[in-house]
Amino acid sequence: MDRIEAMKVFVAAIDEGSLAGAGRRLGRSPAAVSRAIAFLETYVGAELLHRTTRSIKLSEAGERYASACRRVLIDLEEADMSVAGERTAPRGTLTITAPPISGEEILRPIVDAYLDAFPAVSVNLILLDRHANLVDEGIDVALRVAQLPDSSMVAVRVGGDVKRVIVASPRYLAKHPHINEPSDLAKHQIVTTTHFGQDTWVFPPAAGSSIARSVHFKPRLVVNSVRAALASAIDGRGVTRLYTYHVAESVQDGSLKLVLRNAESAALPVHLVTPHGRLSVPKVRAFIDFAAPRLRAEFARLSAEADSLK
Repeated sequence: MDRIEAMKVFVAAIDEGSLAGAGRRLGRSPAAVSRAIAFLETYVGAELLHRTTRSIKLSEAGERYASACRRVLIDLEEADMSVAGERTAPRGTLTITAPPISGEEILRPIVDAYLDAFPAVSVNLILLDRHANLVDEGIDVALRVAQLPDSSMVAVRVGGDVKRVIVASPRYLAKHPHINEPSDLAKHQIVTTTHFGQDTWVFPPAAGSSIARSVHFKPRLVVNSVRAALASAIDGRGVTRLYTYHVAESVQDGSLKLVLRNAESAALPVHLVTPHGRLSVPKVRAFIDFAAPRLRAEFARLSAEADSLK
């Protein structure tokens, strides 16, 4: 059996969560999928997957081997594309990751338009409240709202005015002590997300100081969903910290109020990020060229909307 084809089956099984799912995706019988996995396990001399009647789970060796397989398959695709050259039309499956709300409300309409423009491409849009490892998880492009560390990734800036803000409902604020300084938050009920700090929030230095201000707290509610944190804050359950575009509508309609405006963090940049070398793949290059100007326009609109918040 061809080892590269077996690697493709292995990665498809991981992505689909089952051998049957891999078979449907690749147009192969379950028996053929099982043979491909068994071939790889014999070749490497280790069990790669723990199988049950309904699901599969990577073994420790399988986790390491899966990352290596993804890198090999990406390198092969890049090699094929570099030989084919710029004349190759975008095709295949493009995998993109983004934070849930920005992915749903900002990126998804752009993805829809991209699919209309490039009918030979399909998209797998993965919405995550964490930064995925693009190479290990086989992702082509990520939308990131953050200061980026130095890395081998290629980053295309598409926005630069996203701030983290503190909000609470008028009903909550009427019943609790005034919030004049970040340290006052320690006296309040905090609704926080796993993405924004579960027990500590950091603020810029006070006037005349160079030391950032850290506020430690015991949260009343921790959620892994921005929408859940937003809903709880609107319901008067506590104070939360989110991006400006998360709260803009609720602030404008009076459901939430901004607090600590004098202690807001510096604006964060927004980038499209792709692993080094992926820009040579037509579907990736086409998406970044298509999405970047549209994202810049949308984040500029959101920035202007945020500036109007009171």
